[in-house]
Amino acid sequence: MGVDDVDMTGRQVMVTGCTAGLGRAGAIKLAEMGADVSLVCRDRSKGEALRREIERRTRRDCASLLVGDLGSQKDIRAIAEAYLATDRPLHVLFNNAGVIMQRKTETLDGVETTFGVNHIGYFLLTLLLVERLQASAPARIVNTASDAHKSSGGRLDFNNLRAEKKFSIMRAYGSSKLANILFTRELSRRLEGHGITVNAFHPGMVGSDFSKNNGLLARIVMNLLRPVSRSPLKGAETGIYLCASPEVEGKTGRYYYNCKEHQPAEQATNDEDARRLWELSEGWTGATL
Repeated sequence: MGVDDVDMTGRQVMVTGCTAGLGRAGAIKLAEMGADVSLVCRDRSKGEALRREIERRTRRDCASLLVGDLGSQKDIRAIAEAYLATDRPLHVLFNNAGVIMQRKTETLDGVETTFGVNHIGYFLLTLLLVERLQASAPARIVNTASDAHKSSGGRLDFNNLRAEKKFSIMRAYGSSKLANILFTRELSRRLEGHGITVNAFHPGMVGSDFSKNNGLLARIVMNLLRPVSRSPLKGAETGIYLCASPEVEGKTGRYYYNCKEHQPAEQATNDEDARRLWELSEGWTGATL
């Protein structure tokens, strides 16, 4: 994948959504490359199992656990506070946690769950950690997005981000992935000159447990798609590349697929929407940069 000879020794990496799928594969690979990894997950037992697996593979005490729900702003703040209290640097933040919901539900903070986890989770955790990233520069932020942003129905509907008017599973998911790319663009603009790059990527269709929270039908569909899906490691490949490769050093605000820069849909390049989304996200979280 072009990074097998990259030495990540001494680099501190945080990975969210890491107990399954591409997040798990990415965390293991980055640790095998020499990084120390902080594992952010909801399920402590799964997180502990992954931590032990990483340490078995690497024969190093190189993985630590941070437990919390990325759909809860309270939990996100606790995760950030716990990491900052360690006084460790942070060289790479790999925002990967994500959900897709078959029916409309809301987070404890009153945000539609898909948007709340997939965008607000990225936004708040990143802003809470950005000073540590800056102090650790050169640093990188990598956001798992998706070409599903093309199913958002066009530009973000700012009057329906909480699914106040209507809910569609693919439109909600597509809008959250569109938000990931717009967030990447605006954050990269705001961090220009601060030694932090910000990029997003499309992992492709990955055979994993993703969407299996939506019941029997979703599990059947995911199992049927598995033969034509990418492995979790192949899905993580571009994210790992963005975390580690010297080829992207200094490159920021871009969108990648298969370890190459990729052109997103037109609505994902709208800087007016990116700024408006930022302002709304500040209002919903109280976080500022």
